[in-house]
Amino acid sequence: MKPLILITNDDGIHSPGLHAAISAVHGLGDLLIVAPSVQQSAMSRSLPPLFDGRIHRITLNYDGLSLDAYHLDGSPAQAVLYGFVEIADRRPDLVVSGINYGENLGINTTISGTVGAALQGGDMGARAIAFSLETNKDYHYNHSPDVDWTYASHWLRFFAKQALNHTTWPKDVTALKIDLPDAVTASTPWRMTSQSHQSYYMSRRTNRQNLEDPGALDYEVYIDYDQLENDSDIYAFAVDRVISVTPLSTDLTSRVSLAGFEKTLRSDSGKRSF
Repeated sequence: MKPLILITNDDGIHSPGLHAAISAVHGLGDLLIVAPSVQQSAMSRSLPPLFDGRIHRITLNYDGLSLDAYHLDGSPAQAVLYGFVEIADRRPDLVVSGINYGENLGINTTISGTVGAALQGGDMGARAIAFSLETNKDYHYNHSPDVDWTYASHWLRFFAKQALNHTTWPKDVTALKIDLPDAVTASTPWRMTSQSHQSYYMSRRTNRQNLEDPGALDYEVYIDYDQLENDSDIYAFAVDRVISVTPLSTDLTSRVSLAGFEKTLRSDSGKRSF
């Protein structure tokens, strides 16, 4: 039986990035396409309770392909969850989330709907890839036709093959987060990285005079290069301009000595007087 590949994203069913992902993995297995109906960026792994469960069938036509697909008015993680539980005829072997407009780096990774969908799939027993391409910030929330997906598709196919060929991953790897610089080519090196402890995007305050006026926070890339870890995803991506491949885990336990930290919390020394 061919492997089953579930393809999703956080930019919506009509995103050219999703269609590029479909083209990239076509022929590697049976495809199950389940994505949000509309833009769902920054939804992380949320399962919004307002989603009513309705799933809609659609035919996607891209690059000469005509494929059945499904979309729902829920989050990326819900697209994966419903894909596994109600749509798939067997458990997917691989979840591909992307190709996303814009990179997901550092501690901002936890915000990403692209990453949240991959973590949902990995948590349900599939190998999972969250795949993102650096784009102009103006494209993060729209389906710009100006983005060239050629080399992103090339690398997605490469990593999808690697994931399917290696049927077991280390126990603590839930998903791979892969971020490509915008100047990526077929010969761009890739590097295994850790997630930086820095933020990659910094929120900017609005210029409104009244808090009751409309005014969503803007954001911009900000990197503290003096404190940046040499083995991190931000360093590989922003400094060396190579492909960053970061193994992620859903184990959020802090990597500290539990006994030592417990001793600190139980200690009376250093306590503030209130």
